[in-house]
Amino acid sequence: MTELLAESGGVHATMDQIAAAAGVSKQTIYRWWPSKGAVLLDAMAEWARTRAPEPDTGRVLDDLATFLGSTFAAVSGPPAAPLLRAILAEAQHDSQTADLLTEFARDRRATLHRILERGQARGELPDADLELLVEQAYGLLWYRLAVSRDPLTTDVAVRLAAALCR
Repeated sequence: MTELLAESGGVHATMDQIAAAAGVSKQTIYRWWPSKGAVLLDAMAEWARTRAPEPDTGRVLDDLATFLGSTFAAVSGPPAAPLLRAILAEAQHDSQTADLLTEFARDRRATLHRILERGQARGELPDADLELLVEQAYGLLWYRLAVSRDPLTTDVAVRLAAALCR
């Protein structure tokens, strides 16, 4: 499924093509998902869970570098980058997709927030505004993914992790 959606960046894949790739009827697709954006988000959520799991090494800097590195690697190329861009585009005119994108982002933000909370509990981030740190991390990711198209490299993840820990 993700391969089909990534081939055209997700935007040009039709529900008929998605149904054919899944080996079901279009009506079956619509029974499970209200829109193409919802299908895109479901594919992206599964991709994210498998590619960027939540580390717990006992050190916030290492956890951040690992999580951000795996997240950046996962979204840097196909199928994730075109899928995320397509989801963002769909969300601009489909309120259901916008709501699902908010839910997807909330889930990924919660994972990062837990990493930061563990670091704060260990005294590694004593006075940090954790919500702002999460926004900084994901702000950089979405800016590079959707606007500047600058690479999301391991080096950027390590530098961002260090900056968030300061």
